[in-house]
Amino acid sequence: MKYQLTIWHGDDHWESPQEIGEWPEHKVWYDDLVARGITRGGARLRPEATTKVQVRNGETLVSDGPYAETKDFVGGFMVIEVEHLDEAIEVAAGHPFAKWGTVEVRPVWE
Repeated sequence: MKYQLTIWHGDDHWESPQEIGEWPEHKVWYDDLVARGITRGGARLRPEATTKVQVRNGETLVSDGPYAETKDFVGGFMVIEVEHLDEAIEVAAGHPFAKWGTVEVRPVWE
C-alpha cells in the first residue's frame, strides 16, 4: 500500500535538499529506503512560494501562505510503498525531521 509522509516543521529548518542530503543521518535513512525499494517519489517544498486558492460562490480567492493558523510548515513530502501501516510508521520514525518536527503518515487512495 502507498503512504504519503508529510514532513512538518517549524521555521528553524529550511535547509536545501542538497544540504539535507549531505546529513549523515538522512543519507543512512534514505539509502535504506532505496535499498528496500519502497520510495515512490517526493520533494522538498520551498517556504516562500505558498499560494492558497479557494473558490467560493464562483469567485476565485487567492492569498499568500503559508497557513495562517499554524506555526509549522509543510517542508516536504514523500510517497512510499510498503506492506502495512506499521512499516510506514517505522519509516516515518526514522526520518531525521521526526526528532523536532512531525512526519504525518497518510494512506494514498489508489
